[in-house]
Amino acid sequence: MNFEVFALGTSGMMPLPNRFLTSAMVRRDGELFLFDCGEGTQVSLKMLNLKWKKIHSIFISHMHADHVTGLPGILMLSSQVDRDEPLTIFGPPRLKEYIDANRKILDMYINYEIIVEVAQEGVILDLPEFSVSAFRLDHTKPCMGYVMKEKDRPGEFHPDLARELGVPIGPMWGMLQKGKEVLLPDGKLVRPEQVMGSDRSGRKFSYLTDSLYSPNLAKEVENSDLLLCEGMFTGDLEETAREKKHMTSVQAAMIARDAKVKKLGLIHYSPRYSDKELKYLVKDARTIFPETILTRDRMCFEIPLKD
Repeated sequence: MNFEVFALGTSGMMPLPNRFLTSAMVRRDGELFLFDCGEGTQVSLKMLNLKWKKIHSIFISHMHADHVTGLPGILMLSSQVDRDEPLTIFGPPRLKEYIDANRKILDMYINYEIIVEVAQEGVILDLPEFSVSAFRLDHTKPCMGYVMKEKDRPGEFHPDLARELGVPIGPMWGMLQKGKEVLLPDGKLVRPEQVMGSDRSGRKFSYLTDSLYSPNLAKEVENSDLLLCEGMFTGDLEETAREKKHMTSVQAAMIARDAKVKKLGLIHYSPRYSDKELKYLVKDARTIFPETILTRDRMCFEIPLKD
């Protein structure tokens, strides 16, 4: 079962020729989940051949233009195909007002149901195999970070143990793999834990952008397989970052280190840095957290299943 994260846009404040505005997409088992929707999101989707009709939900961090200006286009694009399921969009309180105003002023043709939910702290989307949670950030407007976490999978089934216990091949094996006890013809009860290995933890993706640094953020994204985190400025501009309620790449690395994440992908770069100058952001971050990637537009991160 695939779990891929695509960086659709990595620029903050304004789009640049090689950097669209902030947006990321998760593709899990064929379904798509969009995190923010800056200007240029549609173009990256097209370039990557990601099927927009498979977008299950959208998660908006906050109501600044560089995170939502691509949303009207995505909504209209989704009307070009027959969509049976509603599209749920999570975000800050004024998100619904923004969507409704665009639909009215642009006279959008929308042939599917749009559900807008205010993202509260805690679990906001709970599905059988995974959940999405939101946590509060400290920015100039109400802002949320998001965590997508798969639920633990059952451990590996051991056929040799089942045979030793006298469980016949067939439906009883399936019941044990589903966590159910089975009663053998001789009256012996066999429990799943007798033939199954330990539960296997699910994969975890965290998305954190536009926030004042706080060491408490590490707890929210703890043990992520991938953390996409803003690193808007180099380490020498910490005061500038504080004034604008943003973070440096060094502070992003501190969160990654303290959270014990596996990989950090920097995003949301200040337009003050040319493409060649972005190397200074990742250079600063790697002094704190070596497993840091300088994320570029349309870069893909594959997160493998855990044994």
